[in-house]
Amino acid sequence: MEKEEKKFVNKAEEDEMEIYGYDLCRWKLVLVTVGVICSGGFLLLLLYWMPQWRVKATCKRTTLKDCEVVLLRTTDEFKIWFCAKVRIMPSLGASPLQNPNALVHKVSNGHVVRFCESATEECKNDSKIYLPVRYFTHHSVKYFWNDSVQSFDVLRGLDESIFCSSIHNEHSTGLTKEMHDYRKAFYGVNEIAVKVPSIFKLLIKEVLNPFYIFQLFSVVLWIIDEYHYYALAIVIMSVISIVSSLYTIRKQYVMLHDMVAAHSIVRVSVWRGNQEIEEILSTDLVPGDIVLIPSNGTIMPCDAVLLSGTCIVNESMLTGESVPVTKISLPNPSEYPKAMGDEIYSPEVHKRHTLFCGTNVIQTRFYTGELVKALVVRTGFSTAKGQLVRSILYPKPTDFKLYRDAYLFLLSLVVVAGIGFLYTVVNSILNEVPAHTIIIESLDIITITVPPALPAAMTAGIVYAQRRLKKIGIFCISPQRINICGQLNLVCFDKTGTLTEDGLDLWGIQRVENARFLLPEERACSENLLKSEFVACMATCHSLTKIEGVLSGDPLDLKMFEAIGWILEEATEEETALHNQIMPTVVRPSKQLFPESKQATDQEMELFELSTSYEIGIVRQFPFSSVLQRMCVITRVLGEKRMDAYMKGAPEVIASLCKPETVPVDFECVLEEYTKQGFRVIALAHRKLESKLTWHKVQTINRDAVESNMDFMGLIVMQNKLKQETPAVLEDLHKANIRTVMVTGDNMLTAISVARDCGMILPQDKVIIAEALPPKDGQAARINWHYADTLAKCTSSSPAINSEDIPVKLVHESLEDLQMTRYHFAMNGKSFAVILEHFQDLVPKLVLHGTVFARMAPDQKTQLVEALQNVDYYVGMCGDGANDCGALKRAHGGISLSELEASVASPFTSRTPSISCVPKLIREGRAALITSFCVFKFMALYSIIQYISVILLYSILSNLGDFQFLFIDLAIILVVVFTMSLNPAWKELVARRPPSGLISGPLLCSVLSQIIVCLAFQVFGFFWVKQQSWYEPWTTESDACNVLDASNISSAHHGNETLDEHNIQNYENTTLFFISSFQYLIVAIVFSKGKPFRQPCYKNFLFVTSVIVLYVFIFFIMLHPVESIDAFFELVCVPYEWRLRILIIVILNAIVSVLTEEAVDRYRVCFLSSLFGCREKTPKAKYMHLAQELLVDPEWPPKPRTTTEAKVPSQGNGSYQNITIT
Repeated sequence: MEKEEKKFVNKAEEDEMEIYGYDLCRWKLVLVTVGVICSGGFLLLLLYWMPQWRVKATCKRTTLKDCEVVLLRTTDEFKIWFCAKVRIMPSLGASPLQNPNALVHKVSNGHVVRFCESATEECKNDSKIYLPVRYFTHHSVKYFWNDSVQSFDVLRGLDESIFCSSIHNEHSTGLTKEMHDYRKAFYGVNEIAVKVPSIFKLLIKEVLNPFYIFQLFSVVLWIIDEYHYYALAIVIMSVISIVSSLYTIRKQYVMLHDMVAAHSIVRVSVWRGNQEIEEILSTDLVPGDIVLIPSNGTIMPCDAVLLSGTCIVNESMLTGESVPVTKISLPNPSEYPKAMGDEIYSPEVHKRHTLFCGTNVIQTRFYTGELVKALVVRTGFSTAKGQLVRSILYPKPTDFKLYRDAYLFLLSLVVVAGIGFLYTVVNSILNEVPAHTIIIESLDIITITVPPALPAAMTAGIVYAQRRLKKIGIFCISPQRINICGQLNLVCFDKTGTLTEDGLDLWGIQRVENARFLLPEERACSENLLKSEFVACMATCHSLTKIEGVLSGDPLDLKMFEAIGWILEEATEEETALHNQIMPTVVRPSKQLFPESKQATDQEMELFELSTSYEIGIVRQFPFSSVLQRMCVITRVLGEKRMDAYMKGAPEVIASLCKPETVPVDFECVLEEYTKQGFRVIALAHRKLESKLTWHKVQTINRDAVESNMDFMGLIVMQNKLKQETPAVLEDLHKANIRTVMVTGDNMLTAISVARDCGMILPQDKVIIAEALPPKDGQAARINWHYADTLAKCTSSSPAINSEDIPVKLVHESLEDLQMTRYHFAMNGKSFAVILEHFQDLVPKLVLHGTVFARMAPDQKTQLVEALQNVDYYVGMCGDGANDCGALKRAHGGISLSELEASVASPFTSRTPSISCVPKLIREGRAALITSFCVFKFMALYSIIQYISVILLYSILSNLGDFQFLFIDLAIILVVVFTMSLNPAWKELVARRPPSGLISGPLLCSVLSQIIVCLAFQVFGFFWVKQQSWYEPWTTESDACNVLDASNISSAHHGNETLDEHNIQNYENTTLFFISSFQYLIVAIVFSKGKPFRQPCYKNFLFVTSVIVLYVFIFFIMLHPVESIDAFFELVCVPYEWRLRILIIVILNAIVSVLTEEAVDRYRVCFLSSLFGCREKTPKAKYMHLAQELLVDPEWPPKPRTTTEAKVPSQGNGSYQNITIT
């Protein structure tokens, strides 16, 4: 076949994959079957572990059009392979969104098949032509064959390439029963099915893990070699490990299943094409169905766009924001073509009109005779909730240097094992050992070198850290990320609700009269302002609603409404049904606001009448849009003919929509003064509408027609206080050389002010505002650089950093940190988008010093995290979960301060909504990371020490005994490993970071030096024992104790006639057993590091107790032998003098090991630089390398009041040239 061009699915998306087609090949299958039989099933296991080998070994390459199996490979850095079987479904059409009737006589691809389901008569009567539609399923998503692109394509709903006008004109009538059934064949059941696998299925999957297969191989080998007890111990360990793993995995599946299954199946009313209402189960819904939303609310079983009526929805499941959101029907562009342009519908862009799956519709409002209808656009795993569940079910692998190095570590152990294997084979052949013994002993060396307890040991530190985090109120759903948190060197913080208090307090108002600002006023509910347009705007321009009699909505709106003391009343369902339109929400002042106080009854009645006579009805509402940064309402005062339009929003936006003559000249100065002080400022505007505008026209008027030529009314100044703990936490992070970045949706100057207040930007630091403008009227994109006024001016001669404020930095980081603390970049979301698109070369430079990112949309927060990761930062993200889900998931360590279900998207969730959890998490992460290194180093030494002992004993055709292995592996290794991991985190963050990988100079030096020490002392002991005067090759008659007349020592084996088949009992074995047993404990103490990342090991009570008990026991059996213990461990009697010499060897070993490790710790920099040459090392991290480059760049940072332009890339190579214009 001709080589087919490379095809992709999910092109240019996060889960993009390459796709290849294969057909089953019979002769390859026969060969594989023979191979499986010959290898005893091992080949089958290998093919199970490697899907790409499985497909290539059993199939031949073919075109995607005709394939039976597809092979998929992710295009990210992990390059993971998957395979899926292509299935064929008989259908009347090739696409679910086409009309099947038009396809009855159409032949596609030359494939025309007439399928008969049951009886022959049916076939005769049925003249319909069925097409074989080919598809496969991967990660709960169906991919159907698409003729137009000649590849498989993900099954889409009505959420792409459908115009808003088409939704109203073509899709608003509902589906007929036939069309519904046709679409259901494609889309299947509308259900987010999290199947909880059976215990048996999970068991098989767990047992077929390569590690457990290796353990099974080891156990079989040990049983053949008659090491029954040790084999049994490993089996018990494995069973415990498998059972606990199965319990954990199944528990997670059950939790996720219960979370998803809650309210997932409900009964819904569907509007059919023949004007009938049919009640069906939500599982039968398909895109195109019209669902009727009940007035008392429901849990949405799908994603749907609202066609008529209004809904109040709680979207906390998706956004983490518990504030109810008002959803309005999608405007129909075809009704008012002049007023609004047609655009393609997108659930993200039109989220104000979209009801998302899993969200709770609290209540609805509707016109009489017209039901609240919504068009189903996505079902099942395609919905917003489905995508969230998929990201949990199929997470991206965690890319961390530690885990990559772990595989290299195991590989190096395998190489060492290979050397031992060859040595054993050669030595045994030279000594004419039987073939059976050669095979067992040579394979045994592999099982000794690769420790079976390694995975359990590695997990211990993480499990303990997870338990400690839980105690301090931090919950973790991704334990592997705890280690990564130990590497975090930059943390992004959301502002509102994270750095600052969640609620806003009204600081005051500043009204405008005759285009001039009046003096600021503290209260807005004063008597003279009662009927003013300013207060009317505060009373009506909001999205508040009453739910079960309680006022709820956006916190800002609530504070604003509470400040004026008015009352909000909504029409009841009965009142709405009596009118031909939605009854307006009415606001009025409470009677306490009127001047008279409570006196006589008749006066109270007068006051009541007076208060009710002034009412304002909210006729139409244009909800707040984060894109437009404003909201608007149309109101009518009771008894007046003309309507009013009120608008509130970002001051810059509101001022641009007002008549210039109504905006004060000093508007920008006043605004800047407030924002510099960290206040949140909202501007208000008003306009009298034309008298010709009727109620009906208002309901259909275009928003832009209302939001223009407004009169500027003034400012509302809100205070957003810093949380009490914020400055202290940020100071701790700065002292630890951890960068902090603010990412917020708030105004830039407010954000800069808060950054200064909380210590993120020091008083003497410069702030450079990057204002990027997109290409316009033939001009290239440009960036204007402005220097924000600093609170404390610093001259070029004065030091940029106060030595008291900034801690002493590490040598290799000091230059970068000095430069970083001198200036900071600040930009808004619009500028960030332009820079990402037109100034890609500048992105690393800007994020290196970027501290404040304001007016950032949720997807831009994610892009920023990615940009920071691209320059090798380990990024943490801390947010309240409202708009931060994407960034929380993308960051190396995402911490949600929201306990709502949205926190399921974040690896970590803090019970206390405070950023104090960030340093705690980093401290625990560092402790867990150092624990992992300790365990790795210890397990490496354990393997090598035992390997040295066995290789030395193999040279005399001996070995360690079964119970010696058992004592070493269970009593010493497991106890030490599980207790050495218990060291808690150090009480404070230090400026030093732990290494990120095992393959680093200091770690390798530490491990290699200890290996050399242990090897030297074991070899010394092994050969020294042979030099003793009493030494002879041991036999059952040997008695070295009585040779020296050591009467105080009892003979452990006198008269023992038991034949020692394996030659275990000899002087070399006994000597090496004692020396190696002490060596395990020595390296455990040497490697159990404390400060600066963990508490000292003497504070770890269980570890200290275990080590002391083991030391005492080994000293006891060495210096005071007991016959029964010696017999149990197969030890021989040696003179007391030799026992004392072994003690001297052990003490010397301990001293040398401790001094060596201390020397490696203290002099590693000098040693490594002399070892690898004295040349200056280039930093590995891109951000550090870039910082060094920028130190000598005279053009950076940009000068004040300069402009950088982007030139069009030449020949489409994507590089951008930047020129600076003063």
